Amino acid sequence: MDLDALVAIDVHTHVHADTHGHLALDDELNAAAAKYFKGDPYDPTVPDIAADYRAKNMAAVVFTVDIEHATGHPALSNEEIADLAAQHPDVLIPFGSVDPARGAKGIALARKLVTEHDVRGFKFHPSIQAFEPNDRAVYPLYEELQNLGVPALFHTGQTGIGAGLPGGRGIKLRYSDPMLLDDVAADFPGLTIIMAHPSVPWQDSAISIATHKANVYIDLSGWSPKYFPPQLVKAANGLLKRKVLFGSDYPLLKPERWMADFETLDIKPEVKPLIFKENAIRALGLR
Repeated sequence: MDLDALVAIDVHTHVHADTHGHLALDDELNAAAAKYFKGDPYDPTVPDIAADYRAKNMAAVVFTVDIEHATGHPALSNEEIADLAAQHPDVLIPFGSVDPARGAKGIALARKLVTEHDVRGFKFHPSIQAFEPNDRAVYPLYEELQNLGVPALFHTGQTGIGAGLPGGRGIKLRYSDPMLLDDVAADFPGLTIIMAHPSVPWQDSAISIATHKANVYIDLSGWSPKYFPPQLVKAANGLLKRKVLFGSDYPLLKPERWMADFETLDIKPEVKPLIFKENAIRALGLR
């Protein structure tokens, strides 16, 4: 990957379909998410994402979310995603996803994904996977990731998955309170943690944690920048200028829309390269 030639690194993109036609979400959740984001359902495969980001001269972190235990919907194959991403090393960085409910088998899978499939990090969605991030039962998995030297990306705050459905399809927002990650960051100082999204309604907590813990970053995905809480814009422009990362939430929110809206913010010219690329290079250990 030619890091110097890239315009940006999108640290938050979803693989919505495998090459066999299987989808990451069931039809109801897929439709609700598309409605929430005011877009048409689009279910890209890994090759689709590679072609799209290559045309934009960007790189993308790609992953699915293992929600099989919580929803019964079969997870897409981490191995397939990683192996397909390996065919596009100029633009794709593969992350894995292991539901903590998999226990010891999940830990072994995480190790295998890193050592045999060159996975570079892991995505967690506490609300959909229905776990508290600071549950001590999950600590052995974090210990493994820390030992492997790969980051953990956690969904935080509001989610469009299940939004507008009765009971939100049983998905509980409280699991994605970023303050639960403060324990994890303190107990695993060698583990890089990325808190995904503006953490509405807990934005101040996320800013506090990222300020206090050197191993914690914030990605700016999942919301158009024109809706960013003002305290997040202020922090990204100053105190946390080296701790925030560009992320879109592709394909539900595409990078071109995100970037167009980001340009309307009063962000210092010297900060933009940090957010678009340099902070991600450091957080992901790309150089």
